[in-house]
Amino acid sequence: MEARRILRSTAVRGAESVLKIGNDNEGQGMSLYAVVDPATGDVVKEYPTATDEQIEAALAGAAKAFKDWSKTTTVAQRAELIRKVADLHNERKDELGAIIQREMGKPLDQSIGEVEFSASIYEFYADNAEKFLADEPIDLLDGEGSALIRRSPVGVLLGIMPWNYPYYQVARFAGPNLVLGNTIVLKHAPQCPESAAALQQIFLDAGYPEGAYVNVYATNEQIAEAIADPRVQGVSLTGSERAGAAVAEIAGRNLKKVVLELGGSDPFIVLSSDDLDATVDAAVDGRFENTGQACNAAKRIIVTENIYDQFVDKFTKKVLAKGEGLAPLSSVAAAERLEDQVKKVVADGATLTSEGERKGAFFPPGVLTGVSPDKPSAREELFGPVATVYKVASEEEAVELANDTPFGLGSYVFTTDSEQAKRVADKIEAGMVFVNAVGAEGAELPFGGVKRSGFGRELGRFGIDEFVNKKLIRIAG
Repeated sequence: MEARRILRSTAVRGAESVLKIGNDNEGQGMSLYAVVDPATGDVVKEYPTATDEQIEAALAGAAKAFKDWSKTTTVAQRAELIRKVADLHNERKDELGAIIQREMGKPLDQSIGEVEFSASIYEFYADNAEKFLADEPIDLLDGEGSALIRRSPVGVLLGIMPWNYPYYQVARFAGPNLVLGNTIVLKHAPQCPESAAALQQIFLDAGYPEGAYVNVYATNEQIAEAIADPRVQGVSLTGSERAGAAVAEIAGRNLKKVVLELGGSDPFIVLSSDDLDATVDAAVDGRFENTGQACNAAKRIIVTENIYDQFVDKFTKKVLAKGEGLAPLSSVAAAERLEDQVKKVVADGATLTSEGERKGAFFPPGVLTGVSPDKPSAREELFGPVATVYKVASEEEAVELANDTPFGLGSYVFTTDSEQAKRVADKIEAGMVFVNAVGAEGAELPFGGVKRSGFGRELGRFGIDEFVNKKLIRIAG
């Protein structure tokens, strides 16, 4: 008991900020985990927060499953299990889509699309696991014999997920790691308990043993303690900078590896266009997918002065036209935060073009121009349907402005000059650059950032290489 008390007091330092990635119910007199329909504000259902005993059972079960299940199954067998997870996503996509529409307001077509994309991620790892995890020979420089790298799992992993993509975020973490043989304890955002339960059921129905994938409705303090628990070998978090810093602090103190995907303020650079309408459409799509609530959305539109006026005119008209039928933000609290941020930007001298006012969680789309990059408000991530448009005089100025941010997640470059595209892509300080395309993410493409957008990669070949023991086996001649 004394050891547990010391562990708790040590781990909980900083825990107040660990999970500030979606807890909009706090202080409203309801359970920490609850489905609150953002369109109506109605509490659909509350879920009981986990007891300390339940958290202990989850960790113990995951540790046992790692020792038993992962050591007695082959990569091929685990690949077939994850393929069943993909199949169940596709079979249940309508039901799963309706769940997250209730939880965080995402339009139903986008919700179902997220389920389908998640299924494709599981399928990707089912198809490629044996290739990705095959022994890797090393050519010896001296001596006889052989050497190789053998990839193996490390143990129990803790996942801390946000609300904006409840299935996709889990897929890109759980897919590769379950195929590898790690086991997972998953703490979802407090406003996504129904989708969290639906995912737990999918893994059980697919044939995973108890403990291989465990959902927990944990508190901040319980998660801080779990990070410090010696049975947990790594932590993956997608969320805010504050949450990332708090998790990394506790993990670092306990010598745990972390993967962090944090905020973004992605530039959308327009240097030239032979079809301005199409480029404007791409900018609108890049900014407004998921009602603008995406870490890698095109948040800062940077346009060269020779086409700036035309672009802003067309872009603003299309943005304002999205007002009718635009989905609500994930919660009233999220809309209130965005409203406060926009007011600060306007107070700092920017011009907001918008129609209507915020009504509950519904936020009118808008365009900010005349923003001073030097103001503190310009350096914040706007998580919602508001775009910022800047005018620049040259390619060099565009790159300088694109990099003038504490974030470095994704970026977009639109140009008719292929050499310019390569040149600018090389200069941008970000984890991802998309040229003349938005929505071009894929299961095979690594996802992640630099600077305050975090570190580590998910998806693709690199996503399975984060929480892995790359064991050297050297055999003498």
